[in-house]
Amino acid sequence: MKKEKATLSPEQRAELLSVLKIRFEKHRNRHQGLDWDRVQEKLEKNAEKLWSLFEMERTGGEPDVVCGDQLSDEFNFYDCSAESPSGRRNVCYDREALESRKANKPEHSAMGMAEDMGIEILTEEQYRQLQAFGSFDTKTSSWVKTPDKIRKLGGAIFCDRRYDTVFMYHNGAESYYGSRGFRGVLRV
Repeated sequence: MKKEKATLSPEQRAELLSVLKIRFEKHRNRHQGLDWDRVQEKLEKNAEKLWSLFEMERTGGEPDVVCGDQLSDEFNFYDCSAESPSGRRNVCYDREALESRKANKPEHSAMGMAEDMGIEILTEEQYRQLQAFGSFDTKTSSWVKTPDKIRKLGGAIFCDRRYDTVFMYHNGAESYYGSRGFRGVLRV
């Protein structure tokens, strides 16, 4: 399941940075007041973060800077694909849920995949923050970080957007669907 973190080739780095810059410029409303040159400078100094962004892009997440703090010099990349990233669907919530399935196990879990990618799954608050910048998950849904109290009882939560409203729901953590994936955040 777990992939070895690889170093990106110079061509992959250049292509990824180009894609990220174009997306950054196209969606300025997600990060008003932030400067791409500063974001790129931080990325170029951190090969591991670039690899994680490459994985976010490779799995269909279309990562972009959503908010940031120039005072703390930290930038948050969220998955900004219109629907839950296509390369991260059909996953149950976490490793415990995956191991509890007796039959028809999915290949991976949302929490495990996020860890392998070096990112964190969005919280409900972050998910709602993302929705302030557009209409995401109008046909799909995304697992979000589940409070320990709910998880200990066997559940997990997910969100979507329907009827121009963001909804939060619950499901058994071991469930998985072709239209449910997860969105992540990478702090750089």
